Amino acid sequence: MAIQENKNILRGGQFLVKETDCNDIFTPEDFSEEQRMMKEAVMEFNDREIIIHRSRFESKDFALTEEVMRKAGALGFLSVAVPEKFGGMGMGFVSTVLTCDYISSGTGSFSTAFGAHTGIGTMPITLYGTEEQRNKYVPKLASGEWFGAYCLTEPSAGSDANSGKTKAVLSEDGTHYNITGQKMWISNAGFCSVMIVFARIEDDKNITGFIVENDATNGITMGEEEHKLGIRASSTRQVFFNDTKVPIENMLAGRGEGFKIAMNALNVGRIKLAAACLDSQRRIVSGATQYATQRKQFETPISEFGAIKAKIAEITTNAFVGESATYRASKNIEDRINIRISEGNTHQEAELKGVEEYAIECSILKVAVSEDVQNCADEGIQIFGGMGFSEDTPMEAAWRDARITRIYEGTNEINRMLSVGMLVKKAMKGHIDLLGPAQAVADDLMGIPSFETPDFSETLSEEKDMISKLKKVFLMVAGAAVQKFGPELEEHQQMLLAASDILIEIYMAESAVLRAEKNTKRSSENANYHVAMAQLYLYNAVDIIETKAKMAIISFAEGDEQRMMLMGLRRYVKYQNMPNIVGLRNMIAEKVSAENTYPF
Repeated sequence: MAIQENKNILRGGQFLVKETDCNDIFTPEDFSEEQRMMKEAVMEFNDREIIIHRSRFESKDFALTEEVMRKAGALGFLSVAVPEKFGGMGMGFVSTVLTCDYISSGTGSFSTAFGAHTGIGTMPITLYGTEEQRNKYVPKLASGEWFGAYCLTEPSAGSDANSGKTKAVLSEDGTHYNITGQKMWISNAGFCSVMIVFARIEDDKNITGFIVENDATNGITMGEEEHKLGIRASSTRQVFFNDTKVPIENMLAGRGEGFKIAMNALNVGRIKLAAACLDSQRRIVSGATQYATQRKQFETPISEFGAIKAKIAEITTNAFVGESATYRASKNIEDRINIRISEGNTHQEAELKGVEEYAIECSILKVAVSEDVQNCADEGIQIFGGMGFSEDTPMEAAWRDARITRIYEGTNEINRMLSVGMLVKKAMKGHIDLLGPAQAVADDLMGIPSFETPDFSETLSEEKDMISKLKKVFLMVAGAAVQKFGPELEEHQQMLLAASDILIEIYMAESAVLRAEKNTKRSSENANYHVAMAQLYLYNAVDIIETKAKMAIISFAEGDEQRMMLMGLRRYVKYQNMPNIVGLRNMIAEKVSAENTYPF
């Protein structure tokens, strides 16, 4: 896909210190004809093959999961991200994310199987494999003839992925490695043909990745299917390796490269996980609204009550904002990949570096959207009332399935701390200038504030101004924390968590405002509702940012410094013209109720 001429493509994390023009971001309204066709095809597949069989999935019908996966393979959905030379469709990163988005809403069981196969099961071989490895394995994985699994987690190695105890010992004749160890929480274990297995060679600092074919005669045994809160038809087992022979040519990348593979797989997995939560939100909004328009209490549809309108408006807004931010980042990654390819990088190098560049945004999205889908499902149950608690309605399964999203691909606590940690490291390497803008904010705090009344007559001009002030809040808090704690900052986890929440809300709110502005300028359908949702989200974001910043400031600053920073905070979170929150909520909810579905 061609890159728009003269487009200003920011580096990862640079959104914090550089203004983004709304014309430089990608939105769902920018989908190409090909992408719209893909979206329709995936949605139709979801309705025909997944949602209709919801009860079978909930009854732990693993055979059905496998059957539907094969059908997805036959239609090309497993191969969207795979280059054409290996039997894939070779589509861009946005199309990959789009497919992940719309296929994931039927059940969490299927989306977990799909994500484990296409992402962490296939992608490491595609991006790190030798030509021989890719020719041997990727076409079978792309077609759905074989399924993949990813064996990283161990009983003693969860968040600390590099601490795994599984051993790989080179044979005396040097032809193969013997792998021995235990892996747990392995998705697709029950029906996979090939596994990406991480093990340590001797006393290496870092683990090594291997491609291991699933052969019960080769020292591979499986535990029983795990009993889980949700994703019930996703096959999840422990896998035991006992002197499993793996040819030396099946080492993935080089010795000790496994940790790097795992981390990069997680970056891709995080943005795809965010995508996998989006259509779930849309369908919950639609289902809850349809129930609310039909359900009468006091001879009135409950959708007409203000308490229900508030819920419908908030979950609709969060869904809109999540998709705005996810597709913004997806296109940034795709553009970066295309730039690298045009500069002579291989597809492998380009994709790895393209995704790595936006690791901060991937962590932000993983946290924000996984928490939004959980809240969305929770409010969906509440709108259904007692019926929401019943297995006869889809809400309770949606709630259970959503719960795992805050844990896998790195817990949200880990991802919060990572997002700020990576940003600080980028600044130290000179990839982003944080020092200059942070100093400018410090100078601003010491200066006399302007008492001029700004001109906010243009649509969303005040919201854009507010976002620039919220960026100052982050720079003020994070800058002072870095100065105070220096390299020991990572030990102050509660400070990092507070800073990351500020960072997350800035990125999400800005993405919504830019999408709304872009669609207003081109007079898109529903643009006025986009503006309303951007305004509502920003208002909520300002509250969160003020709370988190205040907590951080009063915890690490004292005396005059504390007073000055708190005064600055009050200045930076102050609206000139406060939005009418009830009016915005009513406007959004009434639109959703009138359409009786998520309409944006």
